[in-house]
Amino acid sequence: MKKICVIGAGIVGLATAYKLSKQYPKAKISIIEKEKNIAQHQTGKNSGVIHSGIYYTPKSLKAENCRKGYQQLLQFCQENDVKYDICGKLIVATRKDELPTLKMLYDRGAENALQNLKWLDPEQIKMHEPYVNGIKGIWVPQTGIVDYLEVAKKYLELVLAADNKVFLGEKVLDIRQNNQVEIITNKQTHLADIVYNCAGLYSDKLAKKTTEIDYKIVPFRGEYYRIKPEKSYLVNHLVYPVPNPEFPFLGVHFTRKMSGGIEAGPNAVLAFGRESYRKLQIDFPELFETLTYKGFLKVVSKYWQDGLYEMYRSWSKAAFTKALQRLVPEITASDLEIGGSGIRAQAIDSKGNLVDDFLIIRKGNVINVCNAPSPAATASLAIADTLVDLLDN
Repeated sequence: MKKICVIGAGIVGLATAYKLSKQYPKAKISIIEKEKNIAQHQTGKNSGVIHSGIYYTPKSLKAENCRKGYQQLLQFCQENDVKYDICGKLIVATRKDELPTLKMLYDRGAENALQNLKWLDPEQIKMHEPYVNGIKGIWVPQTGIVDYLEVAKKYLELVLAADNKVFLGEKVLDIRQNNQVEIITNKQTHLADIVYNCAGLYSDKLAKKTTEIDYKIVPFRGEYYRIKPEKSYLVNHLVYPVPNPEFPFLGVHFTRKMSGGIEAGPNAVLAFGRESYRKLQIDFPELFETLTYKGFLKVVSKYWQDGLYEMYRSWSKAAFTKALQRLVPEITASDLEIGGSGIRAQAIDSKGNLVDDFLIIRKGNVINVCNAPSPAATASLAIADTLVDLLDN
């Protein structure tokens, strides 16, 4: 009987445990999570979008897992009474120089098997979103919204129903490979035949316990505003700008929430710690580690102008509002309330390359999920399939 340990109770770790429990019903599966509750970081603080796959390079792991995971996620939600809404998304160009990138996205979506994508002229944009300004747009009907915390809770419920265990409030301090893998936490030592490292923002720290890696997780904070309820009529669906093809973030956009209301954001600023959700929250050792990492310094040399603008927009509500007004001219600073924030774990290699695709590294009986940014939540069940398949290979 296999003993399997999953480190990290975010959505990827929980999806992996769920798929393992179905594939190996006689296995003993343990989930170890340093927080007192599950899904407290990237899973519980993301925008809640069910991604269609339009952004991702065809045949990449992101594209393939998003396509497969999308269908599995919807089926899972239907079977387990998790509410979701396929409300559709509008990607809008507001300048002529954005049109080539918009065309690239349309072609990429078609290659990724998206159906019924529609080109929209300014009048057709207004039919979908009366208050949105644009010279050209793409309507993406597959995009939706869900509360990923609710999805994660359901994954865990099904794992525990199969007589498995979760250990909350246990921080992994070390991993040692002997006859079995030893997982040493602040409370006890767990033994396992196979270990999955799904530790998100700290996945690189744990990967280094058992293998050599040439990347580091650098945390980027995304900050949101909420649109006041009386102005929520300004946005009907999800509205996105054309992303900068040279920058790995999608730009500030408007997102409907399953809980109600509209969020605006996020920006993308360097976080001063891997769990520093507030502007002036600083983890000095982690910040020093980031600022002295040669890969990060090379990224700064390439993107310093974009980075400075993101920092300025973080501190200036007027600048944030101006970015939103490109899409919705009628919105004003007084329509916005401070919202939440999340942190994206972005892997950067020593050469200064932002690791764009999912990255999975196996060393012996330890399988490390080293880079799993968006659309990992949408793709969680498909990523889990990939991880489960590694067990017997």
